[in-house]
Amino acid sequence: MQKDDNPFIVTGHIQPQYFCDRQAESGRLIKLLRNGNNVVLKSDRRMGKTGLIQYCFDKPELSKEYYTFFIDILHTTCLQELVHELGRAVYDQTVPHGKKITQRLLKALRSLSGKMGFDANTGMPTFSLGLGDIEHPEYTLEEIFQYLQQADRPCIVAIDEFQQIGRYPEKNIEALLRGHIQKIDNCRFIFAGSEKHMLGRMFDDGNRPFYKSADSMGLEAIERDVYIEFICRMFDERDRSIDKTLAEKVYDLFEGHTYYVQKTMNEAFASTLRGEQCTDDTIHLSLQAILDGNDMFYRETLSRMPLRQKTLLYAIAIDGKASQITSAAFIKRHKLTSASSVQTAIKKLREDELVVEEEKQYRVSDRFFALWLIRLLALGI
Repeated sequence: MQKDDNPFIVTGHIQPQYFCDRQAESGRLIKLLRNGNNVVLKSDRRMGKTGLIQYCFDKPELSKEYYTFFIDILHTTCLQELVHELGRAVYDQTVPHGKKITQRLLKALRSLSGKMGFDANTGMPTFSLGLGDIEHPEYTLEEIFQYLQQADRPCIVAIDEFQQIGRYPEKNIEALLRGHIQKIDNCRFIFAGSEKHMLGRMFDDGNRPFYKSADSMGLEAIERDVYIEFICRMFDERDRSIDKTLAEKVYDLFEGHTYYVQKTMNEAFASTLRGEQCTDDTIHLSLQAILDGNDMFYRETLSRMPLRQKTLLYAIAIDGKASQITSAAFIKRHKLTSASSVQTAIKKLREDELVVEEEKQYRVSDRFFALWLIRLLALGI
């Protein structure tokens, strides 16, 4: 019987059958971890870091030998929030392994004793802690690391968007974490992040605590031929079809950036019935639906932006990849005011992560946002 599920997953856990390639990357990551190394995993946001980590965690080489923990700290703003996320991840992964190991965790978290909730039906503890319950995050962090050190099998902790700790108000976070990690030999760490320049400074600067403490891995776009074959096969296995050249068109539009290709194909697949072919019109309408779905968010983003930043953002979106943005030619072509105003605007756009710099070229970080801006200009709105 033909499958009818949408194979282009964009959120949540990706089952192995829907995971495209990454064989070399997953093999290297697993090899590094199993041989006692910590890893810095760098890539653009939404290139597939989380999917790769979870894919590796599901592999028997890790799932049967290690306890694995994953936290995303992009939204955290201080040590207290980091500790809360780490505690929740450790708790969530510990409970399924039985009452004995759960009790060991509760015993280890002495600073939180008396603050854990319990399920009325099962009697099992529940992680119902509020941020305010973590009164001394340094102590709780130490207790979590001590628990990991004493676990009955080795552990792997993946921290996504690790560069976020550099924005915490506390000044000693890197040294504090590095101190704990140096003392623990039962745990390996994946430090993943999308702001490559910040991660680079953390791990390549000889004056920083994490200097040369982890092997570096980069995550680039999936090879074009491999991704195209995957797209065509997913359609074919579900009694649908897509022309290879059309799949290539979508890949090239987003330069193989995983999330944007996946999201477009997810929408296109949903609009292609059994026995039908995905066409240019299907892709066009799918992209329009995605942009329409983000319309309010994008308009609100623009509404909060001063005019000089807004005009520069439009200019970068028009060029796709903009270089020499302070040159007279660029300023004249896009009717900007001056080189100094461009320098001020680009600094803020980069701080707000609306624009990224790659090899001395700038582009709008959200590729759908870039398409939306171009559509907005074309409509004259």
